[in-house]
Amino acid sequence: MLQRLFKAYIGSFSDLRREVWLLAFITFINRAGTMVIPFLSLYLTKNRGFSLEEVGWILTFFGLGSVAGSWLGGKLVDRIGHYKTMAFSLLISGVLFIFLQFPTTFWGICAGIFIVMLVADTFRPAVFVAINAYSKPQNRTRSITLIRLAINLGFSAGPAVGGLIIAGAGYGGLFWVDGITCITAGFLLLKLLHPKKAVENPKEILSIPKSMMKDKPYLVFIGAMILFGFVFLQYFSTIPLYYAEVHFLSEFEIGVLLGLNGFLIFLFEMPLIKYLEAKVRSTLFHVITGSILVAISFMLINLTGWVGILLVGMIFLTLGEMIAFPFSNSFALKRAEGGKQGSYMALYSIAFSIGHIFGHNSGMQMINKFGYATTWNVMILLSLIACGLLVYVMFLVKKESESPVLEA
Repeated sequence: MLQRLFKAYIGSFSDLRREVWLLAFITFINRAGTMVIPFLSLYLTKNRGFSLEEVGWILTFFGLGSVAGSWLGGKLVDRIGHYKTMAFSLLISGVLFIFLQFPTTFWGICAGIFIVMLVADTFRPAVFVAINAYSKPQNRTRSITLIRLAINLGFSAGPAVGGLIIAGAGYGGLFWVDGITCITAGFLLLKLLHPKKAVENPKEILSIPKSMMKDKPYLVFIGAMILFGFVFLQYFSTIPLYYAEVHFLSEFEIGVLLGLNGFLIFLFEMPLIKYLEAKVRSTLFHVITGSILVAISFMLINLTGWVGILLVGMIFLTLGEMIAFPFSNSFALKRAEGGKQGSYMALYSIAFSIGHIFGHNSGMQMINKFGYATTWNVMILLSLIACGLLVYVMFLVKKESESPVLEA
């Protein structure tokens, strides 16, 4: 039985193009190298002596840079293509990461982190469009899942290695390693991944092409993703506080519980996506299912004070994440066909960047004013509103497909 399970797991990775594997490897190198980010708050408070209020504003510039970078990345993809945009992002952000250690003033660091994220996050819409170019239409969602797997593995390895670098060489060494790994990923991209090997997937021919800002189903979908991101990100800001203050978990126990998220994704996301792809269900149906599972995770931790419910809640959250993210990404890529793919995927990236800007701070403020239970109820409500918007998108898409095709 174990042999069958192992074969099924390996089989879930089959039929993916070599270029997708190379893209995943380059993404892993890039994300594993981004070690400064998890230690940014500690660096700013302990090494630079900034107050928590000042750190909060610096992190706001981090989020603003991410939004601006996603927008710029979309524009660059539409103008110069995904390949050149990814190379530009990796090589230039590597240099900028090295120089980020030198500003010492508050406004200097704000400007520095904004510029770094502006360049670094041009990579996000570009990699989404690259997936669309290099993958086959029938396994696009699994290609996205492989990239997500690379990102999760990179983010898991990065902080562990970063801690060792700080202990041995201080924070300065962290900036140097960050920069060098980004530059290395850029050279690997130029050496291993050739733009001429990209394949064009058949695109839907639109008799009356619409611009992205007139694509009502997509804009409503983005609204739902903003709400989903707002809720999902609570698990990486306010939920750890809940673990510590309400259930009195230690830092180690909190780390293990959060680490379970990445471990479950590593083990089960690819087989799960392959299984769901075989089902005759719409992409949006799966996104709605994922959103409901995330809402259930908040509902569960509000039902009882039993500490074991935290584990159950994390499992539901992870299931929701594993289903919602790949299929929402796949829907966005499909919607982008016949339009400016860079702009479409930039807006998709921006939806989650907005969650970073407002989600963490708003969650903290709600907890401070209304308490944890009320805050989790608000998150459940926002998840259900997101589901309602997604149902509306399904209605709009169905209505659109039933409309008679007009001659141009």
